[in-house]
Amino acid sequence: MKTTRREFIKKGAAATALTLVGVPVLANSALSCAQPLVAQQNTPFQFRQIPLPYEYNSLEPIIDVATMEIHYSKHHAAYLKNVNEAIVAEKINEVSELSFFKNIASYSVKARNNGGGVYNHNFFWQCMREPKENNLPDGKLAEAINQAFGSFQNFKDQFSTAAISRFGSGWAWLVKGNNALLIGSTPNQDNPLMSVSDFKGTPLLALDVWEHAYYLKYQNKRAEYVANWWSVVNWDFVSKQLV
Repeated sequence: MKTTRREFIKKGAAATALTLVGVPVLANSALSCAQPLVAQQNTPFQFRQIPLPYEYNSLEPIIDVATMEIHYSKHHAAYLKNVNEAIVAEKINEVSELSFFKNIASYSVKARNNGGGVYNHNFFWQCMREPKENNLPDGKLAEAINQAFGSFQNFKDQFSTAAISRFGSGWAWLVKGNNALLIGSTPNQDNPLMSVSDFKGTPLLALDVWEHAYYLKYQNKRAEYVANWWSVVNWDFVSKQLV
């Protein structure tokens, strides 16, 4: 029987809809990691990788396009695959990322490292935007930083020191803890939300100091990477986490 053009288009749309049902849905890029993902009713908890909020080349020349593409599509994607495998294998039944990290001591090294890897990177991508000269916080965030550290320069120096002095791989953080702003670092893919972390708080700003985050452009010059990174900090995002 001959198919009309209208019927062909209708069938094609239906087929596309069916195809999309099987595609994993990524978290909305507007979703802040300060509002961690919560499992839907009757749906097993799992991690999601947010869409990158910008193009791979958007942070040039501070972070090169090759690093961004490999970092997001290879490293971050691998953490996602591995943690969701661990969740299935270990029959982990949590209701949110926060509860997952609160109970992290009960889970395997694979679950801990890769769950942290997904969350940390989801947060990190949102901490950055296109390079901007004289990139400084303003408003309540600037006031809070000045009150906590004496000046923005003092804050910048302390945060940079935390990033540069972290031995091996890890992260530098600005967090809110006990109604105060604190600077610290965590090893590997640990974060301040984990029960096992010596440094705890609600993340406001994060910097990845794993070598895969900068080595293609900066080689062993971590200090140069950290110094240049300040021009891409997304202070609008950081301000939203302060609330």
